[in-house]
Amino acid sequence: MAPSSLVTAIGTYGHTAALKDGTVKPEGVDLEFEEVTPIIAAFRRMVRGLEFDVSEMAISTYLCAKAFGKPFTAIPVFPVRAFHHGAILYNTKSGISGPQDLAGRKVGLNRGYTVTTGLWVRGILQSEYGVDPSSVTWILSGDEHVQEWQAPSNVTTPPGQVDLAQMLIDGEIDAAIGVGAVDSPDVKPLIPDARNTAHESFRRTGVFPINHTIVIKDSVLESDPEVAAALFNAFKSSKQVYLDRLAAGTDLSDADQAVVQLQGVVGDPVPYGIEANRRAIEAVIDFNVAQKIIPNKVSIGDVFAANTVDLS
Repeated sequence: MAPSSLVTAIGTYGHTAALKDGTVKPEGVDLEFEEVTPIIAAFRRMVRGLEFDVSEMAISTYLCAKAFGKPFTAIPVFPVRAFHHGAILYNTKSGISGPQDLAGRKVGLNRGYTVTTGLWVRGILQSEYGVDPSSVTWILSGDEHVQEWQAPSNVTTPPGQVDLAQMLIDGEIDAAIGVGAVDSPDVKPLIPDARNTAHESFRRTGVFPINHTIVIKDSVLESDPEVAAALFNAFKSSKQVYLDRLAAGTDLSDADQAVVQLQGVVGDPVPYGIEANRRAIEAVIDFNVAQKIIPNKVSIGDVFAANTVDLS
């Protein structure tokens, strides 16, 4: 039997609020929430120390961790997702005219190579612009959550404190991913009209990029496999509370308004379950293999808890 109270680290979002404030409770399970800010700090703690029974985790970190036998398993709940065409900036003095010119260049990556935003941007560059990730030198500003993973030879971390934004301004790197806004007239988005380009990509491919998933410690699932389905259903119910509030249209924050606008593009802004996300899951697995984050392609059925595979 699983512990009656599960130590849980998840972010507070509109669609998780009802779960975290106790309005929604998973059947047969009490969740003891530990606030971790920013939530990405929980990923490292879970991978390296198994500090939580239930944890949010970047999906690329999860796939990498799973490849090294880390004892936790995901459920098909995806609390964070985003389009990433706008996440790469370049120095206009670099001689680059578009994404196709990145081969042979130096590109900075915020934090580690296995970070999900970088994964998606590299996947976009390869699948939509023909840029082979192995043709680029990737410059990191941090290390990886999964210590055992070994980076390809074209990935490097400079010694000391790394300020990618300043390196981009100074022309030490040609482009950078995930550094946020950079205050320089010489730094521009590499992909023009990134928002509409991303939406068009979604309409063409059906891929709404997944950033995070939810993992459960294997020892918990071995004690009580039903925990996985109970948590899936609780996340689903919490999301419905949020969607109902959006539909009512009252007291919506700017973030809520952005989600409403997103609904006009993708429909469900936080789809759960495998079938609703099959194309995105397949894409993220393929990108992880192509970018040498995991050694072999894994089946979707092996990625998620068995009794959640058919839930929707």
